[in-house]
Amino acid sequence: MKKTSILTFMLAVTAVFGQKVSDYKYISIPQTFKDFETESYGLDDSLAKALKSKGYTVVQEGKSQWPSEIEKSSCSFATGNILNKSSFLRNKVELEFKDCNGKVLFSSKGSSNIKEYKEGYQDALKLSLVSLPASNPVATLQVIKESPKENVVTKSEESSSAPVTENKSGKYTNGKVNLQKIQVDTNQFILADGGSSVPFAVFKTTSKRDVFRVKLSDGTYTIGYYENGNIVIDIPQTNGEFSKEVFSAK
Repeated sequence: MKKTSILTFMLAVTAVFGQKVSDYKYISIPQTFKDFETESYGLDDSLAKALKSKGYTVVQEGKSQWPSEIEKSSCSFATGNILNKSSFLRNKVELEFKDCNGKVLFSSKGSSNIKEYKEGYQDALKLSLVSLPASNPVATLQVIKESPKENVVTKSEESSSAPVTENKSGKYTNGKVNLQKIQVDTNQFILADGGSSVPFAVFKTTSKRDVFRVKLSDGTYTIGYYENGNIVIDIPQTNGEFSKEVFSAK
């Protein structure tokens, strides 16, 4: 039977990783904000410093030297902007971050009673930054596009008789759904259902061996771990409890 590559599916699920600005490590900011072309009031420097304090790596538009890992994909960084929303009596700004498709990831407004422009805009920006989450990057699935052919999984493949180790791809089931484990990199893997455009679960390593921070398809975060060769996920319940979902290697 002709094998149908799941590569197209993997490219579709990359959108899952751009849902929050905190998912990004890199933030690009322009050399000059459009609403402040005449006078920047130091907002560019203040924003850069604030982003760095929250764990982001700031890159500047127009500069030729960017980190090599973001040169490969325009979707591996978010873009920041400061909009001028001032009224007659108040200096106001709106802090905004977008993904590569122009989707707004985060937006926050700040308003200041300080009438002097520079001090007022700086104060407004400071207030808009209060709710900005710290960087907690999720490794991009763009690396799947560059994976060697032997690592590309097909939906129609039969189960392999080779033993499955914890750091290799393989097929798993809980008796209700069959999932493919795909190792994205040394720190992350996913359990994917070939019939869905969204990963069933994304696993990211923690400081404890074989224990993972898990993001489910509905955006819920929980934990997962290896147990006797199985992959276990603690599934949150509506009553605040957790159910143990065990996926065994096929």
